[in-house]
Amino acid sequence: MSIQVAVREATSYPPVINPLANRKLKVAVVHDWLVVYAGAEKVLEQLINIWPDVDVFTLVDFLPDDQRAFLKGRPVTTSFVQKLPFARTKYRSYLPLMPLAIEQLDLSGYDLIVSSSYAVAKGVLTSGNQLHVSYVHSPVRYAWDLQHQYLRESKLEKGFKSFLARSLLHYIRMWDHRTACGVDVMVANSRFIKRRIKKVYGCEAQVIYPPVDTAGFTLCRDKEDFYVTASRLVPYKMIPTIVEAFSLMPGKRLVVVGDGPELERIKAIAGPNVEVMGHQPFATLKQLMQTAKAFVFAAEEDFGITPVEAQACGTPVIAFGRGGVLETVRGLGLGSAPTGIFFHEQTPQAIADAVQQFERHAGEFSADACRTNAELFSTENFKTQMAALVRQSAADFGY
Repeated sequence: MSIQVAVREATSYPPVINPLANRKLKVAVVHDWLVVYAGAEKVLEQLINIWPDVDVFTLVDFLPDDQRAFLKGRPVTTSFVQKLPFARTKYRSYLPLMPLAIEQLDLSGYDLIVSSSYAVAKGVLTSGNQLHVSYVHSPVRYAWDLQHQYLRESKLEKGFKSFLARSLLHYIRMWDHRTACGVDVMVANSRFIKRRIKKVYGCEAQVIYPPVDTAGFTLCRDKEDFYVTASRLVPYKMIPTIVEAFSLMPGKRLVVVGDGPELERIKAIAGPNVEVMGHQPFATLKQLMQTAKAFVFAAEEDFGITPVEAQACGTPVIAFGRGGVLETVRGLGLGSAPTGIFFHEQTPQAIADAVQQFERHAGEFSADACRTNAELFSTENFKTQMAALVRQSAADFGY
């Protein structure tokens, strides 16, 4: 007998029989934090719809009562951060403790763990007998490629506080990279994030786009003579830049919907052709999205739900051509049935030029084409694809 054959026979083990196979799995979903019902919470909502008996874990839960309906009355298990001083308003300040806190959540009684992570949720501790599927919205943005932007916006570019912040972010990067090894199946919310996962963690991810409530944003073919933008009014959304662009076009009307720390600044720079409406109920937002000539979007997002919602209304998109929007909007000149136009600099002049280009080619955009494109990202597609991936992963795992 050759040495190779002898070694092969000596290392041939009988197949392992999994006693958990063919029984109903106990499932836990881990979410970073619950403070507002937004994009990540819409993913959590659909994960709950896929597995109705799921138990939910998170670092802190300060979700207002009027936003809790999607939890369907189920209890939420939180970490020790929930009870720390000022956690309700300053929970982000406890970032140094979050890796420790997420590791203290006891998931030992579950067969399947699904984490929905844009910060630390994927870092939960699991064993070799548990299947961990992580839906990654993004690696920790401010610790990786957005570190320098974060330090600049926080005025932490120099001095001792800067040194402490950089040291903390270095620690977060090391922890974040290490915990990627504890994930059995990694899922990215876009091809853009898939590339970031490869660069940061060195591993491959499958892409499943997040759920968009296309059923809630209905098609409207009758457009009026105005443009709309809507988002949380925070710096990276670049809403002031959009407002400044329309100051270069006094004959074109812009409506701004949303609330946030930049609201007063936006009101101060808005000209008479810009209406700043602040926060609006869903019905008003929907009507504006349905009747606008186009939706203007200037942020670099990992996915970007609002451009898809606008297309679901039959409204084309004028967008900054970076990030996930390149996957959700079909640009003019990039194929048949375009649903939008891209600009390539986050400047007022670039946005103004894109608006002018849109108006020159307005006849090439179809409300029906926008709607058809948006339906690729529907809630039902997300649930079907996510359930199938987990089902196949569980079968491969031996469940």
